Amino acid sequence: MTRTHATRLFWVSALFCAISFLGGCGGEETVGDDTYTQNPDTENPDTENPVVVNPPSGEQLSAQIRRTDYGVPHIKADDLESLAFGIGYAFSQDNACLLLDIVIRYNSQRSKYYGPDKIPGSGDLKNLVTDFSFLALGIREQAEQGYASQSDNTKALLSGYSKGFNHYLDVTGSESLDPNCAGKPWVRAIDELDLLTVMLGTALLPGSAYFLESIFLAAPPNTSYEPTFSAGLHSAGIKSPLKMDTGQLVAEAKQTFTGVENPAALGSNGWAIGSQLSKNGKGMLLANPHFPFAGILRFWQFHATIPGQLDVMGSSLAGLPGVVNLGFNNNLAWTHTYSTAEHIIVYELDLDESDPSGLTYIVDGEPRTIVEKTLALDVLLGNSLTPVYKKVYYSDFGPMIVLPDMLPWGVNGLQRFAAYSLKDANKANSDMADHWLAMNMASNMEEFKQAFKQYDGVIFNNTIATDRDGNTFYIDDSTVPNLSQVAETELRNDPELRAAREYAGFSFLRGTSERYNFDGAVPYEKAPKLERTDYVQNTNDSYWLTNPNQPLEGYPALYGYTNSKQSLRSRMSHRYLASGAGADGLFTLDELESVLFSERAFLAEAVLDDLLELCGEEANKPVSVQIESEGSLETVLVDIEPACVSLSQWDGLFKKDSRGAHVFREFAQQFQEDPQWKVPFNEADPINTPNTLDANDEVLRHLARAVLVLEKTGIPYNAALGDVQFVELSNLDGTASGEKLPWEGANNIEGGFNVFHGLGNDNSLIPRHSYATVSGSQISAEGQGYHINQGSSWIMLVNFTEQGVDARGLMTYSQSIDPTSEHRDDQTRLYSEQPRLQPLYFTEDDIKANTLSDITVELDLD
Repeated sequence: MTRTHATRLFWVSALFCAISFLGGCGGEETVGDDTYTQNPDTENPDTENPVVVNPPSGEQLSAQIRRTDYGVPHIKADDLESLAFGIGYAFSQDNACLLLDIVIRYNSQRSKYYGPDKIPGSGDLKNLVTDFSFLALGIREQAEQGYASQSDNTKALLSGYSKGFNHYLDVTGSESLDPNCAGKPWVRAIDELDLLTVMLGTALLPGSAYFLESIFLAAPPNTSYEPTFSAGLHSAGIKSPLKMDTGQLVAEAKQTFTGVENPAALGSNGWAIGSQLSKNGKGMLLANPHFPFAGILRFWQFHATIPGQLDVMGSSLAGLPGVVNLGFNNNLAWTHTYSTAEHIIVYELDLDESDPSGLTYIVDGEPRTIVEKTLALDVLLGNSLTPVYKKVYYSDFGPMIVLPDMLPWGVNGLQRFAAYSLKDANKANSDMADHWLAMNMASNMEEFKQAFKQYDGVIFNNTIATDRDGNTFYIDDSTVPNLSQVAETELRNDPELRAAREYAGFSFLRGTSERYNFDGAVPYEKAPKLERTDYVQNTNDSYWLTNPNQPLEGYPALYGYTNSKQSLRSRMSHRYLASGAGADGLFTLDELESVLFSERAFLAEAVLDDLLELCGEEANKPVSVQIESEGSLETVLVDIEPACVSLSQWDGLFKKDSRGAHVFREFAQQFQEDPQWKVPFNEADPINTPNTLDANDEVLRHLARAVLVLEKTGIPYNAALGDVQFVELSNLDGTASGEKLPWEGANNIEGGFNVFHGLGNDNSLIPRHSYATVSGSQISAEGQGYHINQGSSWIMLVNFTEQGVDARGLMTYSQSIDPTSEHRDDQTRLYSEQPRLQPLYFTEDDIKANTLSDITVELDLD
C-alpha cells in the first residue's frame, strides 16, 4: 500500500461537499477512546436443533383448509411437507399471480416475459436492470449450489409449498386464474429452487437490493456498462441497439446516496407488555408493521397446525414458504420491526496505477485481480426472445458498483485511482425458514431464544416477544457484518468514515487490508437484547431506548446510533407506554386497541397551542416567502389566515372526521425540513427533547409554504381527513377504480402511531395506478388528497389469559389481490368504515363454530 492514511478518500470529499452544503456533518453517536467494549453477554449458542417435524408418509401429501371470516385459512396436516403443501395451495387461491410475480423477479425473468423496460419503449430498462443485477448477485446460482445442504425442514417447506402452488395451477387451469395473470405467458409451474431463490433474494432487500442500478452501471475505465447482443460483448465495436436512458439510471442509483430519510422506508411499531403492565399479569403484544399495500412485501394471514407439534397463527410475507413471520402460539407471541442496523459495507479499492485497465487492486501490499464474468439473459424484443449479454465484475469483497461523479471506477476527483465493491452479510443466507419455524414451535422463552442462537435468518428485523407468564424479550438479531476490532474502531473514530456514514446512510471501509474485511455476521451473544417484565418496544429507532429505564449501549456500531434524537413516532410510543391506557396505568386488550386507533400525533400535541397563539398574533399579516419559479427565486406574499382558522377548529387528531388535519400535515412537512424548537435535544432527556415551539418568522414561513401547497390542490382548508385521505384500488389495466375509501390515520412527519402514507414502492409488475404529488409534499392535486398505499398492514393484538390466547387482528388491505375475490377488499372496507379489529379464531371450537368453507387437498407422490 503506497498511499498513507492521511490521503483523503475521494468519496469522502464528495460527501463532505454535499454535507457542508446541507449544513454540517457531525454524527450524533458518542465516540470514546479507541477501545471498544463488547456487551458482557457471554451466552454461547447451542447448536442442537430443537425442531423435529414429522416427514410425510412418502405416498401422499394431504392438508385440510378451513376458512373463517374474511377468508382467513386454517391449514392442518400431519407432517411439515403436507402443511406447506396446504399453505401453498391456500395462498395461491388468494394470490397466485403475486407469487408468480415474485418468483419471476428473483429468478431474473422479467425481461423474458415483459421486455427490457417497465414502461414499454421508454428506455427505463428497469426489467433488464433488475434481472441482470439479481443474476450478478448470484442468488439463483446459490440456490442451485446450496439446495442439497438445506435442512430437511427447509426442504420440506420448499417442496410442499411449490407443490401446493402447482396443484392449484393444475386444478384451476392457467386461463381461470386471477385475471391479473390468467393466460399470461409467465404463468408456469414452480419448484423448490425457484422458492429458495426467492428466499435468498428477500434476504438482500435491506442491502444489496438498494444497489441494483449501481451494479448494472459498473464497468472499468474506458469501457461501457451497456449490454450487447454479442457474446463477445464490445469486441469489434459492437454496440447494443437497446434504447438506453443513462440519465434516468444514474438518477435512480443516486437516490441511495441522498442522505435524506426516505419517507417510503419500511417501518413498524412493536410492543411486548409484561406482567407489571398488563391488567391480568400475563403477556401482551402489539404488532403493527407499516408495509406496502401492494407488491412483493404484502403480508398474508393464516393459521398452521400439525397436531401435537405445531399450532401457530399470524401472518407472513408473500413468497416465504410455510412459516409464520409475525404471530403467536399457545405460549408465546412475537412481532418484528425494521431495524436501523446495517447489513452491507461498501469497500473502496486501491487500484494499481500500473494497470490502466483498472482490474488490479492492492490488499495488504499484494495485487489482486477484479474478476470479469459474462451473464446472459433471454429478452423479449418485439415478438421474439433474443439473447442479451452483459459483463459484470467482482472483487474478493463482492460485486463492483459505480455511481458516476460519486463512486467512480477510475480516476476520481482527487486524481486517485479507485473503485468500489459491495459486501452483504445476508449473501447466501438461507436460515429464514429454519429460524422462523423454530420460533413458531417454541414452547417457552428459552426455546424462543434458542432459535436466535442457532440461526441468523431474521434478516432485517428487530424482534419483540412476550410469553404467557409476562416475560418480555427484545433482540436485534438482524444479519449485521461482524467487523474486526480494528475495523470497528476505525468506523467509530475516523471522522471521514463517520461523516460518510452519516450522509450516505450506510458504512464505508477501506479495502486496503483484510483486517477491514468482515467475517460473517455478528453472533447472538454480541447482538443487542433485553429482557424485562414491564415492557420492551421498538418503533424503528435503534436498540438504545428499547426501554428508557434500561438504555442499551456498547454494541457494534453497525446496529445503529445511541444518544441520538428519537423520531416523533418513537416519542409518541414512549408517551403511550409511560402513561398506560387506563386510570390504573395497566393495559387490557381493549385499551391497546384504543391506543392504536386514538390517532394522536406527537407534533400536534407539542406545538399546536403555540402555533395557534402565533396565528392569533400574525394571521392578519401577509407572510413573505421565496419560491422557485422557472429556475429562479421569487418572493411572494401569502395569506395564512384561512389556515390559521382551520387549525383553530381542528380537534388535533387524524380521524376520518377531523377537519383541518391535512393543513397541519402540510405544516409538519415543512417543519420536518427545518424544525424550530426552543429547547434542543438533550441526550440525558431523549424522550422529552427537543421541545417547545420557537414561535418565530420561520414558523410563519412554514405555514405559508403549507398554504401554497394546498392552493395548488384546491382542497378546502376545512375538509375532513376522510375526504382527502383515501385508499383506491386499481382496475386490471392499472387505471384508477374511481372509488375512494375514506381512511383515517396519521403520518410519520407529524409523529403519528397508526401510520399511513402514499409513497410506497411495491416492486411489482402487476399494474396499479398512482397520482403525482405536489413538489415537497405527499398530497396530490390530481388525486385530490393522499392516496394511501403503505402503512399499518397486518395489525395484531395478543393477550394470554387463564383460558388461553385472546387475539385480535386485521389485514388492512385484505387477503387477496384477485379482483374477483370477495376477500380483495372486505377487511379494507371494514377499516374504512370504522377501524376495529376482529377476533382471531385459534381454538378448535372457535374454528368449527365459524367455518365458512372446508376442503381437503391431496396430491399423490410418485
